[in-house]
Amino acid sequence: MRIDSLFTGQEPLFSFEFFPPKDDEGAEKLFATIAALRDLDPAFVSVTHGAGGSSRDDRTLRLVQRLRAETSLLPMAHLTCRDSTVADLLEEIRLYREVGIDNVLAIRGDPPNGEGTFIPHQGGLRYGSELVQLLSDNADICVGAACSPEKHVESAGIEDDVLAAVNKVRAGARFLITQLIFDNAVYLRFMERARVAGIDVPIVPGIMPITNVDQLYRFTAKIGATIPAALRAALESRADDPAAVRELGVAWATLQCSELLRAGAPGVHFITLNRSPATRAILSALRIARPWAIA
Repeated sequence: MRIDSLFTGQEPLFSFEFFPPKDDEGAEKLFATIAALRDLDPAFVSVTHGAGGSSRDDRTLRLVQRLRAETSLLPMAHLTCRDSTVADLLEEIRLYREVGIDNVLAIRGDPPNGEGTFIPHQGGLRYGSELVQLLSDNADICVGAACSPEKHVESAGIEDDVLAAVNKVRAGARFLITQLIFDNAVYLRFMERARVAGIDVPIVPGIMPITNVDQLYRFTAKIGATIPAALRAALESRADDPAAVRELGVAWATLQCSELLRAGAPGVHFITLNRSPATRAILSALRIARPWAIA
């Protein structure tokens, strides 16, 4: 089943993002998480590429294959340009198709830690839009893409980020998923710019329930995401109380999602970090309250 066919506009789509575990113990923990989340009936689940999208290996392939074989979930594989030639990328997509994967999220990939600028692999691709085009031209699949709703750390300004999203859609992306956001105004402003620029595909906000303050700061620094001042202050006042941080993270993400869905977001993509409690609490509350149906 193609993910783009699921965006009917009748109900929002909820999806979960996982990363490939490093070992068998991690895999069993992940499948315990998946078992806890499966009853929430996600529209699809995505699996990041390699070690957090940073290296080429077969863990993503093995995980999406197992998801397809052992569960009723619809898996989507991430694919990045990093460390890959064009031939490598074509071989990876051949392997995905061989195991029945119909959906791929095309991502350029971030520079390695300590490097400020993305350097294409020799014989590889420079831009995410080039990867979208390669997949669109060579595989009968649904291709999604990532987008930056606020200035990416490598871009000159938000106009460049909107143009990057335009290029991905023109290349064949059927939907977009944003980098994680904590300020809804960022998403709403980006939506306005995107629609003015002619982007007409669904743009799904990426939401990460906050469970760890230091981890949050690392993630946001890496991609340039804004943390609202009030949220930052509330987190810092709880920094020595992990349970209080997790409770605030669930509350903040629930309010965020409610507002986004009332504003017309086509769904929410939850970055789960391979854990279930926070996402389970948030989505359960949303399904009860149905904020998207409130006039």
